[in-house]
Amino acid sequence: MTGQSNPRLPYYAAALIVLLLIAGAALTLFARDATPPQGTNATARDAAQPRGLRAGAFDPPHSAPEFSLRGSDGSEVTLARYRGKVVLLEFGFTYCAAVCPTTLATLAQARSGLGKAADSVQIIFVTVDPARDSAAHLRDYLAAFDPSFIGATGAPDALAAVRRNYGVTAVKQGTGPDYAMAHTSSIFLIDRTGKLRAMMPFGHDPADFIHDIQFLLAH
Repeated sequence: MTGQSNPRLPYYAAALIVLLLIAGAALTLFARDATPPQGTNATARDAAQPRGLRAGAFDPPHSAPEFSLRGSDGSEVTLARYRGKVVLLEFGFTYCAAVCPTTLATLAQARSGLGKAADSVQIIFVTVDPARDSAAHLRDYLAAFDPSFIGATGAPDALAAVRRNYGVTAVKQGTGPDYAMAHTSSIFLIDRTGKLRAMMPFGHDPADFIHDIQFLLAH
C-alpha cells in the first residue's frame, strides 16, 4: 500500500505540541506558587541569575549574513527589515514530527512571557523544504503558534545559500510524499544592530530564551 501524506497533519501536530507545552508550563507555575522558596526575595533571586547569555555566544559578534526570501506575509523577508528588533532565526520544515513544532511552541511561550518587550522581537522560520512549504502553507502553519511569526521560503538554490552562510545542514531522508529532513536545530540570536550574537541549541526552555532576549534588548 502506498502511503498518502495528510495535508492537515502539520496543523494537528502543531496544535498538540502547543497544548502539551502550555499544560506543562501551567503545572510548573502551579508547583512554583504552591511551594515558594523560603528566605528569598526578588533582589536575591535576580542576583542569583547567571550574567550574560545562556546560549552559546559568538565572540566576537559579527554581522549576521543577510538574505532576501519570500515571506509568509507576502512580502520580502530580509534582516534589514527588522533592524531595531532582536531576531530569532530558526531553520526547519512544517512536516517536522517533533523538533520544529516543539521549538516554535517554546518560542511562542517565550514571546508571550516578554510582555510589552515582545514587540521588539521577531521570529523568522526559514524552511529547508521548499517543495512542500509554500509561503501560504508557512503562514497557516505558523499562525498555530504565534501570528507574528514570519516564514521564509524561496528557490532551492537561494535557500541553500542561506544555509551555507549560517553553517546549517539539511539532508532529505526517505522517498515518497512522507520524506523527512534532517537539519540543524539550533536557533540563531541576532541583536538589534544586525549582529549575530549567539546560537541556542535545541532543548532549552522558554525561560532561557526570555533571559537572552532581555539581555540583547538591554545591550
